[in-house]
Amino acid sequence: MPTPRRSAANASSSPSENRRTTMSSSCCAPSGKDRPAPLASAAPVGRRTGPMEEGLVLLDGGTFQMGSEDVDANRGDGEGPVRQVTLAPFWISRHAVTNSEFATFVSDTGYRTGAERYGWSYVFASFLPSHLRRGAQRPEAVPWWCRVDGAVWNAPEGPGSDVDDRMDHPVVHVDHDDALAYCSWAGLRLPTEAEWEYAARGGLERARYAWGDELTPEGRHRCNIWQGKFPASNTVEDGYRATAPVDTFEPNGFGLYCVAGNVWEWCADWWTTEHAPSGTHNPQGPMQGELRVMRGGSYLCHESYCNRYRVAARTNNDPSSCSGNIGFRCAKDERSE
Repeated sequence: MPTPRRSAANASSSPSENRRTTMSSSCCAPSGKDRPAPLASAAPVGRRTGPMEEGLVLLDGGTFQMGSEDVDANRGDGEGPVRQVTLAPFWISRHAVTNSEFATFVSDTGYRTGAERYGWSYVFASFLPSHLRRGAQRPEAVPWWCRVDGAVWNAPEGPGSDVDDRMDHPVVHVDHDDALAYCSWAGLRLPTEAEWEYAARGGLERARYAWGDELTPEGRHRCNIWQGKFPASNTVEDGYRATAPVDTFEPNGFGLYCVAGNVWEWCADWWTTEHAPSGTHNPQGPMQGELRVMRGGSYLCHESYCNRYRVAARTNNDPSSCSGNIGFRCAKDERSE
């Protein structure tokens, strides 16, 4: 059975208590589990024509040490034990799917995202004008999010907003089904959690971050996360208050960008904290479940309550969840049609 979400009581505790909670937390992304049926159906998805390896890097696979036993790991997240996992070669996107790429998909297929069909999504409160913040519905466990009617992938802050100057930013307000639909059109798939972590590590063995063990080596920011006091004050020391272009900061050792911070990335796996033993080949998680794995953290992660920008960190969310900090990247088998 999946590990239950953090209760409202746990969510209102102190930052250090939140970090040590024994229940899994949806962290800085709100859950969509209580949504009613959508207002409309998604459009059928065809198949893109053209090269499918564009923007992907082929990784050799092999054996690596997955997971961590960091002393400040979020208890209940199932990061450990550290275990030996072997992967076959696979392709993975160098960066998260962009607004530009998603726009091409929508133009080609007429697809409507879950947020469009439900009619709303969650927007971080400080991105909204005061009159929208005052009247907005907020999840009790994560009150920094506001329900905004009309907030969708190409209007991230609701009606009147757009992505015209963010076409190279990651697409957001996409749920797990939206990610699967895009992958189907592109002839790709979502990475498994093991593939995601192997790729994010960039060849570094047991490192804390995708670039090493120090968060800001030589004082340089290497990811887009929160600086300051969450959620009241963001000093924007890394240069970005919300999403950043997908190729911001230096890539890791495999040439992948922004595998820490920026946006959470959906993985293919159902959530579990009971892992296969060492020596597993190509793990794909449980056959069924209620929650899907997300990896990488987002621009809202802060060490005081959510240090899930560490390379082994993980969290989960309901597949119907979407918000302004959830996106995805794609993968592909080494040989496929």
